[in-house]
Amino acid sequence: MNYWPLVGIAWVVGGFALRMNPALVVVSAGVVTGLVAGESLVGVLAVIGGAFVKLRYLALFLLTLPVIGLLERHGLRERAQAWIARLRGATASRLLIVYLLARQLISALGLHSLGGHPQTVRPLIAPMAEGAAAGRHGALPEPELQRLRAMAAATDNVGLFFGEDIFIAFSGVLLMHGFLSEQGVELEPLHIALWALPSAVCAFGIHAARLMRMERRLAREAAALAARAPERPR
Repeated sequence: MNYWPLVGIAWVVGGFALRMNPALVVVSAGVVTGLVAGESLVGVLAVIGGAFVKLRYLALFLLTLPVIGLLERHGLRERAQAWIARLRGATASRLLIVYLLARQLISALGLHSLGGHPQTVRPLIAPMAEGAAAGRHGALPEPELQRLRAMAAATDNVGLFFGEDIFIAFSGVLLMHGFLSEQGVELEPLHIALWALPSAVCAFGIHAARLMRMERRLAREAAALAARAPERPR
């Protein structure tokens, strides 16, 4: 048994610990693992290239990243933030609740790729939430800003996770259907998906309450900063 290929795991851990580029760490770890396992460099590159061509959705995802980066470089985040800040009555919690509902609905229809962290949360949802919070409460301190970004990412996760369970062709629903059929329990995928509705409704209510509580915390933090402002030396 050759344990040397496991050095790729240590390579990934070390790269992440040093906060290197994740894509570079993962790809280089694959190359290192292949070389240690006895493959030639050409053979390793052939395996990576074959997987890239075979998994076309992965290729599409990788092509999406440069487009998002180019849009961000030309001010997509800043324009989204400025636009939402001009809307009267817009708050970070209201924006994220609307996105949560939309994310659940489109995921329930099987369109889970319409949202996501790289293509929606980072360039649009998080900056818009920051703009809404800044327009209502003023400039946020760095810890609150990071919490707001984390909550935007969590909103996408909750909406996707509990929304896709309602889609009858979702892999999890089909897995449960197949397992129950093997055990002699005949249950249609539609019935399994419908039983996911109560969980989705509860998840929406719980996360919406968390978002409103976050809004109140932002208001308290802004009031505390305003109260301490006159005491600062000029």
